[in-house]
Amino acid sequence: MIKNDIEKVLISEQQLSDIIDSLAERITNDYKDSERKLVFVVILKGSIPFATELMKRITLPLEIEVMKVSSYGSGTVSGGNVKIVLDIDRPDISSCDFLIIEDIIDSGNTLSYLTGYLMHKGAKSVRTCTLLDKPSRRVVDFVPDYTGIEIPDEFVVGYGLDYDERYRALP
Repeated sequence: MIKNDIEKVLISEQQLSDIIDSLAERITNDYKDSERKLVFVVILKGSIPFATELMKRITLPLEIEVMKVSSYGSGTVSGGNVKIVLDIDRPDISSCDFLIIEDIIDSGNTLSYLTGYLMHKGAKSVRTCTLLDKPSRRVVDFVPDYTGIEIPDEFVVGYGLDYDERYRALP
């Protein structure tokens, strides 16, 4: 039974809702005067629930792209090497504001790499948004543009985050 595997609830559903409301308001305010398209780059798989809720609360037109990347070696330890498994391919990359949506940042390797990668592909604007941030685990100099909440150095699951593909569906 899944509930026996979970030690505690770190963030309640109401807290998550409040955090996402706050992020959506900030993002809407920051992008409301932009003349470029707002494009969410959703990092698969864990970011799907967060991105879905966030986009429903943003009152601006936006488009969605997905990328599948990995910076994990084995288990729960980051290997530091980012591998792009699924990339975006847009002819209008230079006319878009890209907002990379991530479920959690720990080492910072993935978002640091992806930010530079999209800029190198010709993007004029790349920002990052994470639901959860573990700055104590950072191994690169990276600060996300939008952070939902900083959490302690604990392994977390639920709301899209998994352990070996399990527990993603927990609220």
